[in-house]
Amino acid sequence: MQIVVLAGGRGTRLMPLTRDTPKSLIPVAGRPFIEHQLELFRRSGISEAVLCVGYLAQKIVDHLGDGERFGIRIRYSVEDKGLMGTAGALKKAEPLLDEIFLLTYGDSYLQVDYADVFERLRCSDRLGLMVVYRNFDRYDRSNVVAEGGFVKAYDKAGRSPGMVYIDYGLSAFRKEALSLVQAGAVADLEGLYKALISRGELLAYQAEKRFYEIGSFSGLRDFEEFASQRIPEVTV
Repeated sequence: MQIVVLAGGRGTRLMPLTRDTPKSLIPVAGRPFIEHQLELFRRSGISEAVLCVGYLAQKIVDHLGDGERFGIRIRYSVEDKGLMGTAGALKKAEPLLDEIFLLTYGDSYLQVDYADVFERLRCSDRLGLMVVYRNFDRYDRSNVVAEGGFVKAYDKAGRSPGMVYIDYGLSAFRKEALSLVQAGAVADLEGLYKALISRGELLAYQAEKRFYEIGSFSGLRDFEEFASQRIPEVTV
C-alpha cells in the first residue's frame, strides 16, 4: 500500500513553533510528529509514503531520507515554485502514484484500519473514498453529509442539513480521479471532493476512533497527552 502525505504547508496557526521548523518535525512526546505517523503507517502494512513537501522542505528530506531506518520507503514531491494548494500538490505528485493510493495530512494521527480503507475502494468501481467520523461538532465543525455509503455533501465553510460527520483526514483515490484537477494550477481538495460527489463517485467509510491533529495548539496539546500515555515503543 502507498500513502501520500500532504506536508507542504506553513503551519501558520502554530507560529512561532513553525518559524524555523516544518510542522511535521515539531517534537511531540520526545519525537518529531512525523515519526509517530510513520510508525503507525508501518504497523498498518503501508510500504511506501510519498511526501508532498514545500515549506522548509529540505529539513524534512534531511531528517527522513529514504525512510530505510523507519522501515518504510519514502519518496518526495517538492513544491519548489510556490505552494499549490492541497489538490495542486497532489496533482504534482501524480507521476509517483500507484493506481490506487491513500491520502492523508502531515499533521494527522488517525487510528483506523488503513488496509480496510484501501480494500473498500479497490473492491468498488468508484474513483474515491473519504473516511468520515460522526462528530456532531465535538472536535471541530462537522462538514460532511454521508448517507447510504456515499458522501452526499462536503463544505468547509457552509452548513447543510444532516451535516453531523467530519472529514477524518484520510481518503483513498484511484489515480484517474486526478484527471479532474488541472495540472499546474493552485487547487484545493475541496474542489476535487465536490466534483466526485456530483458524479456519485465518492464513497464514505466511517471511522470509530477520534482523530488527532497538530494543526492547532489545542490539537497539539491533545496529541501530546495521548502520545505520552501510550506504552513506549522501540524507536526504529
